[in-house]
Amino acid sequence: MPKISIPTPLRQFVNGQDVVEVAGASAAECLDNLTAQFPDLRLHLFNDEGKLRSFVNVYVNEEDIRYLNKGETAVTDSDTLSIVPSIAGGR
Repeated sequence: MPKISIPTPLRQFVNGQDVVEVAGASAAECLDNLTAQFPDLRLHLFNDEGKLRSFVNVYVNEEDIRYLNKGETAVTDSDTLSIVPSIAGGR
Protein backbone atom coordinates (compact mmCIF):
# COMPACT_ATOMS: atom_id res chain seq x y z
CA MET A 1 0.00 0.00 0.00
CA PRO A 2 1.14 3.58 -0.59
CA LYS A 3 2.46 5.43 2.44
CA ILE A 4 1.54 8.97 3.45
CA SER A 5 4.09 10.99 5.38
CA ILE A 6 2.31 13.10 7.99
CA PRO A 7 3.86 16.45 9.02
CA THR A 8 4.39 17.07 12.73
CA PRO A 9 1.51 19.58 13.19
CA LEU A 10 -1.02 17.05 11.81
CA ARG A 11 0.19 13.95 13.67
CA GLN A 12 -2.18 14.64 16.56
CA PHE A 13 -5.03 13.76 14.17
CA VAL A 14 -3.52 10.38 13.18
CA ASN A 15 -2.74 9.01 16.64
CA GLY A 16 0.79 10.44 16.58
CA GLN A 17 1.91 8.45 13.55
CA ASP A 18 4.50 9.94 11.20
CA VAL A 19 3.61 7.57 8.35
CA VAL A 20 0.25 5.98 7.55
CA GLU A 21 -0.32 3.25 4.97
CA VAL A 22 -3.53 3.60 2.95
CA ALA A 23 -5.05 1.88 -0.04
CA GLY A 24 -5.48 3.85 -3.24
CA ALA A 25 -4.59 4.03 -6.91
CA SER A 26 -4.44 7.84 -7.10
CA ALA A 27 -3.33 10.65 -4.81
CA ALA A 28 -6.95 11.74 -4.27
CA GLU A 29 -8.07 8.21 -3.44
CA CYS A 30 -5.26 7.85 -0.90
CA LEU A 31 -6.16 11.16 0.74
CA ASP A 32 -9.85 10.20 0.81
CA ASN A 33 -8.98 6.89 2.46
CA LEU A 34 -6.70 8.64 4.94
CA THR A 35 -9.43 11.08 5.99
CA ALA A 36 -12.01 8.28 6.14
CA GLN A 37 -9.73 6.52 8.62
CA PHE A 38 -8.97 9.77 10.51
CA PRO A 39 -12.01 12.06 10.05
CA ASP A 40 -10.65 14.89 12.23
CA LEU A 41 -7.85 15.35 9.70
CA ARG A 42 -10.26 16.17 6.86
CA LEU A 43 -10.94 19.72 8.11
CA HIS A 44 -7.23 20.49 7.99
CA LEU A 45 -6.69 19.20 4.45
CA PHE A 46 -9.92 20.02 2.59
CA ASN A 47 -12.18 23.07 2.38
CA ASP A 48 -16.00 23.03 2.66
CA GLU A 49 -16.26 22.24 -1.05
CA GLY A 50 -14.11 19.12 -0.66
CA LYS A 51 -11.12 20.60 -2.46
CA LEU A 52 -7.59 20.44 -1.13
CA ARG A 53 -6.85 23.63 0.79
CA SER A 54 -4.62 26.07 -1.08
CA PHE A 55 -1.92 25.96 1.62
CA VAL A 56 -1.68 22.16 1.56
CA ASN A 57 0.85 20.74 -0.90
CA VAL A 58 0.94 17.05 -1.76
CA TYR A 59 3.93 15.31 -3.28
CA VAL A 60 4.29 11.82 -4.71
CA ASN A 61 7.90 10.74 -4.44
CA GLU A 62 9.08 14.37 -4.27
CA GLU A 63 6.98 15.46 -7.28
CA ASP A 64 4.32 18.09 -6.61
CA ILE A 65 0.97 16.70 -7.80
CA ARG A 66 -0.03 20.19 -9.02
CA TYR A 67 2.49 19.72 -11.82
CA LEU A 68 1.48 16.13 -12.53
CA ASN A 69 -2.17 15.10 -12.78
CA LYS A 70 -3.27 16.73 -9.51
CA GLY A 71 -5.52 14.37 -7.53
CA GLU A 72 -5.62 11.92 -10.41
CA THR A 73 -1.87 11.33 -10.15
CA ALA A 74 -1.42 7.56 -10.15
CA VAL A 75 0.30 5.89 -7.21
CA THR A 76 1.61 2.40 -6.64
CA ASP A 77 2.22 0.35 -3.50
CA SER A 78 5.85 1.49 -3.40
CA ASP A 79 5.05 5.22 -3.56
CA THR A 80 5.19 7.73 -0.71
CA LEU A 81 2.90 10.73 -0.56
CA SER A 82 4.01 13.70 1.51
CA ILE A 83 1.63 16.29 2.92
CA VAL A 84 3.47 19.60 3.18
CA PRO A 85 1.58 22.57 4.64
CA SER A 86 2.78 25.94 3.37
CA ILE A 87 4.45 28.15 5.93
CA ALA A 88 4.10 31.90 5.74
CA GLY A 89 5.72 34.67 7.65
CA GLY A 90 9.20 35.82 8.31
CA ARG A 91 10.81 39.19 7.97
